[in-house]
Amino acid sequence: MQIQTLMNNIVLFGSAGHAKVVADIVEQEGLYKIAGLIDPNQPTGAEFFGYKILGSDDELPLLIKKHHIEGGVIGIGDNWVRYLTAQNILNLVPDFCFIKAVHPAAQIASRVTLKRGTIVAAGAVINSGSEIGEFCLINTLSSVDHDNMFEDYSSIMPNAATAGHVRVGAFSLLGMGASILQKVHIGKHTVVGAGSVMLKSAGDYSVVIGSPAKVRKTRDKLR
Repeated sequence: MQIQTLMNNIVLFGSAGHAKVVADIVEQEGLYKIAGLIDPNQPTGAEFFGYKILGSDDELPLLIKKHHIEGGVIGIGDNWVRYLTAQNILNLVPDFCFIKAVHPAAQIASRVTLKRGTIVAAGAVINSGSEIGEFCLINTLSSVDHDNMFEDYSSIMPNAATAGHVRVGAFSLLGMGASILQKVHIGKHTVVGAGSVMLKSAGDYSVVIGSPAKVRKTRDKLR
């Protein structure tokens, strides 16, 4: 696992419930100081969970200079909205530094790769040989077993678990309490329903529900 270097001020993008969780992870980890929040849907100066809104995404270049910002993290739970936010930030500031945030109560094996922008919440376990892509969410008390691959912008919800050699496609979501058996591959933009038990692989843009889980419908393709 890559070692993060100490920064001073960072910003947190978002101000809703998931952003509150991410703020706590950053605070508990103790590597960065949150200078404030960036949220285009909230008025500048409004306060959420102890932090003020500094401005909107479009003001980022000016805010970086004003508040001596050295990086940031996205506190948005929806995979696609998180992607759009990241792309907007990179369009404005191409070399913007996105940090990883890992709660001290998470258990990360020594041979795990975590890429930029990824969040690992309290009680999560990621076992040896697994690779977690960019801007992924590994949520509270979730379990990722050995040799898994989570592609960019994918997420696993609280109390969900994967067995060994599972692959989760980009933008896909494993719902709360879902169980994914060994060597199952999940396509891109696929949703696995809460409490579902996947015995077989599923393709892109699928909605997978049940125990045993079956593809119930397909999702509209995003651009």
